[in-house]
Amino acid sequence: MNQRLNKLIDWMKEEDIDAAFITSPDNVFYLTGFRSEPHERLLGLAVFQEAEPFLICPGMETLDAKNAGWEYEILGYSDTDDTWGLVEKSIKRRVDKIRKWAVEKEHLNLERYEELANRFTGANFVRAEAVLNELRMIKDDKEISLLKKACELADFAVQVGMNEIAAGKTELDLIATIEYEVKKKGVSGMSFDTMVLTGANAALPHGTPGLTKIQKGDLVLFDLGVIFEGYCSDITRTIAYGDISDKQAHIYQTVLQAEEVALNAVKPGVKASELDLTARQIIQDAGYGDYFPHRLGHGLGISVHEYPSMTATNELEIKPGMVFTIEPGIYVPEVAGVRIEDDVYLSENGVETLTKFPKSLQIV
Repeated sequence: MNQRLNKLIDWMKEEDIDAAFITSPDNVFYLTGFRSEPHERLLGLAVFQEAEPFLICPGMETLDAKNAGWEYEILGYSDTDDTWGLVEKSIKRRVDKIRKWAVEKEHLNLERYEELANRFTGANFVRAEAVLNELRMIKDDKEISLLKKACELADFAVQVGMNEIAAGKTELDLIATIEYEVKKKGVSGMSFDTMVLTGANAALPHGTPGLTKIQKGDLVLFDLGVIFEGYCSDITRTIAYGDISDKQAHIYQTVLQAEEVALNAVKPGVKASELDLTARQIIQDAGYGDYFPHRLGHGLGISVHEYPSMTATNELEIKPGMVFTIEPGIYVPEVAGVRIEDDVYLSENGVETLTKFPKSLQIV
């Protein structure tokens, strides 16, 4: 059995948990190596203290699961099967009674909870998220290698976007070119919907790209990431198209300073809250404290937003093996929107910034 499953089982034994039923595609992938997006269909991994685990997935994906290296039972079902009946039967072959379940309460919907509760009456349900977050937070060498490649491709994508900046092109024009070019590099998908925002739209932290045309004097914000062999990157760069105003330039330099100071503060034992507050203080001292409305960053890996959340209230200490983003921003309506984001890896040897695209103000 793989090391990740063994660690989950060790936790189950410590907590006297009879069975875990894992349903989020990201956690199933982490524990099994099998990546699936089942949509409305059931995907689940059942894990036990002593008995062998099993995977349930749409029958059309059973060969994919085997090819991913899953060595245990695979319950493949058709759209006309009694899916939960198959689950119940397979579980009851392994254990006589379940007193306590571990499930992802954030992911397991009410209908599926009721199926488990009604078929295994009297069982209690506890959260599996905390242990899974802790396991996924510390990356192994293979994961770091994949993340580095994902970041390299994100750098490439920003370069493609910057090269496309021209008067009259729309935000969606640039997105189309970026995604076309990264697909040619073998990227399976984007980490999230690619964001290109120009001019006033860049001051919307989570704006929606559209048919707005790029004009001279605009700051153009790129926020994007790619998925490489199941691992995500996430980068933001803000590029100037032609001359920008002194105030826009000051905002840019303030964000750059905040990001670099936070990066320089990363070390083992520093708290996530300290990193957030370090960057936030620079922005506040420059008079833009009210225009930095989000956290400093987030964990990164199989999911583009992973544990931990890098907020001013998170007292978690940073540890070697963690990968996370540093992404301060300032968003002043009708003036400028600037965000600079890097993916950061803390190893036993120090800090490595995995995204390498230049951060000094780029002017097209």
